[in-house]
Amino acid sequence: MSLTDTTAVELAAGIAAGEYSAREVTTAFLDRIAATDERLNAFLAVDTPGALAAADAVDAARAAGEPLAPLAGVPVAVKDVLTTAGLATTCGSRILEGWIPPYDATVTASLKRAGAVIVGKTNMDEFAMGSSTENSAYGPSRNPWNTDLIPGGSSGGSAVAVAARQVPLAIGTDTGGSIRQPAAMTGVVGVKPTYGGVSRYGLVALASSLDQAGPFATTVSDAALLHSVIAGYDPKDSTSLDAPVPPVVEAAARGDIKGMRIGVVKQLTGDGFQREVREHFARSLDLLADAGAQIVEVSCPHFEYALAAYYLVMPSECSSNLAKFDAIRYGLRVGDDGQKSVEQVMAMTREAGFGPEVKRRIMLGTYALSSGYYDAYYGQAQKVRTLIAEDFAKAFEVAAVLATPTAPTTAFPIGEKVDDPLSMYLQDIATIPANLAGLPGMSLPVGLDDKGPPVGLQFLAPALADDRMYAAGAALEAAIGCEARP
Repeated sequence: MSLTDTTAVELAAGIAAGEYSAREVTTAFLDRIAATDERLNAFLAVDTPGALAAADAVDAARAAGEPLAPLAGVPVAVKDVLTTAGLATTCGSRILEGWIPPYDATVTASLKRAGAVIVGKTNMDEFAMGSSTENSAYGPSRNPWNTDLIPGGSSGGSAVAVAARQVPLAIGTDTGGSIRQPAAMTGVVGVKPTYGGVSRYGLVALASSLDQAGPFATTVSDAALLHSVIAGYDPKDSTSLDAPVPPVVEAAARGDIKGMRIGVVKQLTGDGFQREVREHFARSLDLLADAGAQIVEVSCPHFEYALAAYYLVMPSECSSNLAKFDAIRYGLRVGDDGQKSVEQVMAMTREAGFGPEVKRRIMLGTYALSSGYYDAYYGQAQKVRTLIAEDFAKAFEVAAVLATPTAPTTAFPIGEKVDDPLSMYLQDIATIPANLAGLPGMSLPVGLDDKGPPVGLQFLAPALADDRMYAAGAALEAAIGCEARP
């Protein structure tokens, strides 16, 4: 097996044992990126000198007999919405082009402390707004299973990088499903941890009450290892949870679901879901039952309002968060000829720097928050959010985890839905409820549709019970044994 086909757990163990050097591993993945990324467009920046220097530091530490950190020498890609000191961060937008952050996000700093080799920044929908990675100002990423298809979004670059074995691990962010949905469409494991379980410090905010960084990997155990490294309390983030990190690595290693009650949400099955998605979901439930789980049906009646509530809460928060990109403090500045006012320069810069989806959501959010409409729209959406959290609480009274299809369809052709935003928004119908309630979710591949692209299944768990979905995911992964690769 080549180094690029080796799991992160195996790579870390092999480097620690001296079977191969961190430089050899890093070089293998950099070569893979060089050979494939012109076709896939997963990366916005590749930091070859920085990656090789980090790998050499790991090799030097090992040669000196120093203890190695959990991810020592393992290459990792980081979504371009997280700051990286000395390495450009664009958020997939022209308005931040050329901006080099002076500091690391806490996630970035955690990766470095764990010995990971950060090889570059991955492509994404502009400011994480999208479900296909077609909204990137730097062109769409392409699905390695079929480059005419979208990879999902907004963390499409990170998903593609892992699926195409350009890196063994990657970091994405999930505001309404942006880790789980692209994971499903590219056939990898993607996890949104409990809200507050991973620090948001240094994560350029789309919607502050929804955003959550998390791992992409090829196996459940690899995802657990990365999750354990980036999770934990951070005093720099006021929303960070001061609670122990759930034992996700141990849960993934055991994969024991004997006696576990797995709830099937009846509102997220049936009509509206592609035939192959329904078939693979049903087969997966049978495998879970064979592994010792008890399958029960649960009802979450307010989930039908989740999409509408989300598309009021998220644009409202984004319209506020993106106000700081004003041509004065960051990146792009247009029309500054000494003749125009500050307001004119600001307007020209935002017109030139933001793409159409960003402008659409800023306008929606500004309208929803405006005087006279706040109670009718934003206020009502927050009430729906409470009802959805109550639905989850009742469901978890009878089930340890919930299972749903991750997305209603498999990957669709690039360009098919770009002029139909409502159809695009529906891609997140099964993932959004967890964001509104702050709960963890995992997508893992459970098969292929009739034309080849992967199908994903989602597990959801109560807050700070992330380990339950790792146990369920590991059990299903072992039962399916899917080895298909793009």
